[in-house]
Amino acid sequence: MSEPSTITDPADPRLADYTGLTDVELRRRREPAEGLFIAEGEKVVRRALAAGYRMRSMLLTPKWLDVMADVIAEADAPVHVVEPALAEAVTGYHVHRGALASMERKPLPDAAEVLAGARRVAVLEGLVDHTNLGAIFRSAAALGMDAVLLSPDCADPLYRRAVKVSMGAVFAVPYARLDPWPAALDTVRAAGFDLLALTPAETAVDLAALAPHRLPKAALMLGAEGDGRTRRALAAADHLVRIPMAHGVDSLNVGAAAAVAFYAVTATS
Repeated sequence: MSEPSTITDPADPRLADYTGLTDVELRRRREPAEGLFIAEGEKVVRRALAAGYRMRSMLLTPKWLDVMADVIAEADAPVHVVEPALAEAVTGYHVHRGALASMERKPLPDAAEVLAGARRVAVLEGLVDHTNLGAIFRSAAALGMDAVLLSPDCADPLYRRAVKVSMGAVFAVPYARLDPWPAALDTVRAAGFDLLALTPAETAVDLAALAPHRLPKAALMLGAEGDGRTRRALAAADHLVRIPMAHGVDSLNVGAAAAVAFYAVTATS
């Protein structure tokens, strides 16, 4: 058991992992380089621990001590207790969930390892928005996708915002980077997957008409909003598919589109 210690100085070096969380560029560089990520909120912290991530430290406001008592009892890392105002001064934002944990990353598996035994995977290209990325991981977990593959320029799934939006689903769905892009899509095809590129183009086939749930293995390719998939990625696809739109709407948010497409490829009837 780690005995909680109260900290009153925002400059205390023990709080170094939690400083400047609103500086996105700093965290993008720092977290992967230092091998850490921040889990925010009781459920997310618990899910990170359940997924086997090792805790470096925990930062709590006093009212969360009882809620997290069982986690504290099993922790082999320091537990820091701070007042809400100090937590905000350290992190740079209002920590309304009152519980943060600095966690150690695991080595990222390669794509072939993630694809082994999988039948339904998502392939994301150029997705840099952490909110959309977190939403896609949450849908992938909820709708039974086996894995997520990321182009090299996709955002970090373990960035704080992505973890928070996914409600910890980033810990439940295996993921890997496909590099070089898009040449590494050959790894997906070699594993027996049909590559389905989701696009609003009118020349694409209606996703339902393709009956993707009947394919032995399906890989759904989604791109960032605006730019979408690159021409080279679209050219690498086996099928261009679309979700039919009504009322003059030309497309869905990528997070919403992913959820619809995931259901289409995982439905059993």
